[in-house]
Formats: sequence, structure tokens, C-alpha cells
Amino acid sequence: MINVFVLQNGRLNQVPIASREDLENVAPVWVDLTDPTDDERAWVKTIYGVILPGEDEVSDIEASARYYEAENGDLHLRTDFLLEEDDGPSRVVTVAFILARKMLFSVHTDDLPVFRLVRLRARSRPGSIEDYMDVLLDLYATDAEYSADALEGIYESLEQVSQRVLQKEFTDQDAAAALNAIAQEEDLNGRIRRNMMDTRRAVSFLMRGRLLNSDQFEEARQILRDIESLDGHTSFLFDKINFLMDATVGFININQNKIIKIFSVASVAFLPPTLIASVYGMNFKNLPELEWAYGYPWAWALMIASAIAPFWYFRKRGWLK
Repeated sequence: MINVFVLQNGRLNQVPIASREDLENVAPVWVDLTDPTDDERAWVKTIYGVILPGEDEVSDIEASARYYEAENGDLHLRTDFLLEEDDGPSRVVTVAFILARKMLFSVHTDDLPVFRLVRLRARSRPGSIEDYMDVLLDLYATDAEYSADALEGIYESLEQVSQRVLQKEFTDQDAAAALNAIAQEEDLNGRIRRNMMDTRRAVSFLMRGRLLNSDQFEEARQILRDIESLDGHTSFLFDKINFLMDATVGFININQNKIIKIFSVASVAFLPPTLIASVYGMNFKNLPELEWAYGYPWAWALMIASAIAPFWYFRKRGWLK
């Protein structure tokens, strides 16, 4: 899919593209390609002279080579964007940006919520975007906002887990569900932090390259300040995740100790009856009670009493609670 956007009266408007002729008749400021076909790649190369990277080139690239200037002057950036999905775990999608001929080209495999939000905002806020660099900075700023919303979602999920962990009765099933939820939120929190680190590097690269005017430079500084505040929030969430993880594991150990205590009490309580049964089970000829008419009930009474006595003592000391 190829999405082409032009600036009209300070608004970012999308132009429908169905053929190569449609692309030739517009002067775009942003060309966004989602999983482009071979024909769409050929159109961009023929009309604008821009060679789009393949899917392998976008994802399999060294971290040190994610931002560079080509020999023809085109600027290439690779930036990660967060994608949360309702039917699966969150993941990071790498987007290839190419800045050429005062146009922004973006290539990615999935339709990202950040990109959709930028398109909606640009149409509703006239004057917010003046050129292709504003589009790129708006994408980075919106990515920071999207990550902040995701962090708020993590906090709300952890609050629910916290209420479940700190309830009066906490079973092993509750512990398993809590550990699963904590692991998912920890993974998402880590992805957000990695995503923000990558965005910081991209914005810093633009600032060092003297590619921004004064207003854009200030906007880039604001993006970096927002990312710094998000770093503090992710650190707080990591601490909360570790606390809930330790608390959950602690309650699991307590439940296990309760089970072990029951077995220990039962083992100690049945030691005296076992001893009595062992004594009267001896096959010695001169056993005094061997010919006693009440020997059998006496042995049973003695074994029952010796079993009850430890339970009474343990209960009195509060060891059965």
C-alpha cells in the first residue's frame, strides 16, 4: 500500500494513488509505503530516483549504521516504533525513513497506530506541519505520546495485579495468573524503553546534523525532554514489577511452607503411635501383654492418645494456624 500526502493550506491531505500516473501528477511532502509491492517500489524509483530498502535491509542492520547519509545526499534513518496488538504480545516494528528532495519516504511492514494518529492530527490542525521535516518530528513526538499511553496502561494493569497479590486469600492459581501478567507487563515495559532509546538516538542525529531550523530544533529538544521523563517512568514501573514479582514468589513460598508444615506435624504426631505399634508388634515369647485379654484395646487406646497429644500441644502453641 502506498499513501501519498500533500500540504494544502497548512493541512496534510492524503491523495489516492491507484496507478503510476496518479503518483506522477502530485507533489508530495510524505510518501508512506506499508509493505509495498514491486510495482510501487518501481514507481518510487522511477519518479523520484529513490531506491527503497527491502524488508531484510530494514530489519537486519547494525545499530551503528541505522543513521547515515548516502552518496547522493539522501538521508537514511531506521527507527523502531511500538505496536500493541489485542490478540497477541506487543512488538517493535522497524521503519526505514529516507529524506530526499524535500520529501519524506517511509517504509514499514505494518500499519502503525502512530502513523494513523499523525495523519488524523495533521488534517485537523492546520499549520502544524510546514515541510517534510515537520512530518518526521511529528512522528517522533507522537511516538513518545503513544509510549506514554502504553506506560499508563502498564501501570493500570500492575495495579490490578497488586490488588490480586495483596488479597487475603492468595492461591497458587492466583499466583500463576499474577506471574503471567507481571511477565507480560515487564516485556512491554522493556520494549517501550528500548523504543524510546532508539527514538532519542534518531532525534539526536537530526540535531547534530544541523538539518533543523530553529523552531524544529526546539521541538526536537522538547521530544528529548519527554523521552527523558518516560525513562524515569519506566524505571519506576520496573521497580514496581520487581516488587510484585518478589511478593508473588514470597506468597508462593508461604503456601508451600504451609503444606510442608502440615506434613511435618502429621509426621511428628504419628511417630508415638508408630513406636507403640512397633513395640507390640515384636514377636518375643515373654512379652508381658501377650496373654492379656485387654492388650489389643489397650494398644489402640494408647496409640490414639499418643496421636492426639501432639496435635493438642501444637494447637495450644499456635503452630497449626
